[in-house]
Amino acid sequence: MPVSLNMNMAMPSWFDIIGLSPDSQEDEVGIKQAAENVKALIDQEVKNGIPSNRIVLGGFSQGGALSLYTALTTQQKLAGVVALSCWLPLRSSFPEGPISGVNKEIAVLQCHGDCDPLVPLMFGSLTVEKLKSMINPANVTFRTYSGMMHSSCIEEMMDVKQFIDKHLPPVD
Repeated sequence: MPVSLNMNMAMPSWFDIIGLSPDSQEDEVGIKQAAENVKALIDQEVKNGIPSNRIVLGGFSQGGALSLYTALTTQQKLAGVVALSCWLPLRSSFPEGPISGVNKEIAVLQCHGDCDPLVPLMFGSLTVEKLKSMINPANVTFRTYSGMMHSSCIEEMMDVKQFIDKHLPPVD
């Protein structure tokens, strides 16, 4: 899809990105439609026999942002969220204080590089503080990685593996 920030050139994208500052306008319609698309995928997995509480949403950058937004707005109880180098979209649309939805106790692993030039660490910090006010703060883990830019590293992937192993234990 064409992305405003990319001079309207097409690129893989869940929704339009208009700017990269905390007060940038956001593509509310596109974000909500993308979240509905993910919720439809969750519904399909449930119809295929996978309980929703055995589903972890996750993504990098825009995908992580969409995973957070979807988990906080879905009616399906999820196992957790892995949010890498991202932010909470439409954060001002959420009420102040705890949410009342099915995922108010959801486990979140949020990871961010301290040298990210695209989605600055400040976005991650603002997001984790907002998350801790919305869901059980004991279930929110925020990890930063020294020297990591808008990318990933082995240490981060090991943290993701440990999170998934903990929140999706084997079933017999």
